[in-house]
Amino acid sequence: MHIIRLDEINSTNLYAKSKINDFADRTIIIADRQTSGRGRFDRSWIDLGDDNIFMSIILKPSEKFNEIYTNLTQYLSVILCETIEDYGISPSIKWPNDVLINDKKVAGILSETVMQGTNFNGLVLGAGINLNSDSEKIKMIKDKEATALNIELCCEHLDKEEFLNKFLDKFFSKYDQFLNTGFVMIKNEYLNRASFLDKEISVKIFNETKSGFVKSVNDSGELVLEKDKKELVLTMGDIL
Repeated sequence: MHIIRLDEINSTNLYAKSKINDFADRTIIIADRQTSGRGRFDRSWIDLGDDNIFMSIILKPSEKFNEIYTNLTQYLSVILCETIEDYGISPSIKWPNDVLINDKKVAGILSETVMQGTNFNGLVLGAGINLNSDSEKIKMIKDKEATALNIELCCEHLDKEEFLNKFLDKFFSKYDQFLNTGFVMIKNEYLNRASFLDKEISVKIFNETKSGFVKSVNDSGELVLEKDKKELVLTMGDIL
């Protein structure tokens, strides 16, 4: 594991993707400030200040792409939950990988695969984590209700380096096992923290919306809805 620290960058994911051939497997890019952070579906990620975490992990697990890699965002969401739980807080997961505290978003995750023609160059696993903020700053996030870990703990400031060390230790302690096993390795931990089970929900997939009762998450991490006695399996989307 090698950590590269930057004062300011447009996006840790964009930077990592543009230089992925220069970086070794398990290189972590951490920026104090991020001017153009992005989440899933090209949503912007608001920079709440340098006491928060803007991070991308470069992973090169093999020479060919494996479908298991699509579940790494869900693996990361479980690891983030475990890290937050060390602080005495009980987070939840909103499918596929948003991490919430009291139904408010505290972290977003974005995985991007880098291909050169048909060659798999690696993937970039990005995370934005609201670690330190206040009630005024958090209002800058307009698209959904959000929070920061220090707000939920009712404390002024959390040590960013301490949180990062906890998180990275947990991530890499099980990473190799996950590559060999896939989503089934974390399925129970994921479902135990799921905030969407046994509910009627709507899921936005680009410009289309699907609705139904949440039946399960299958062994591939896909969301299984039931509507009119028919099953609908979703591989991506945003629960509304």
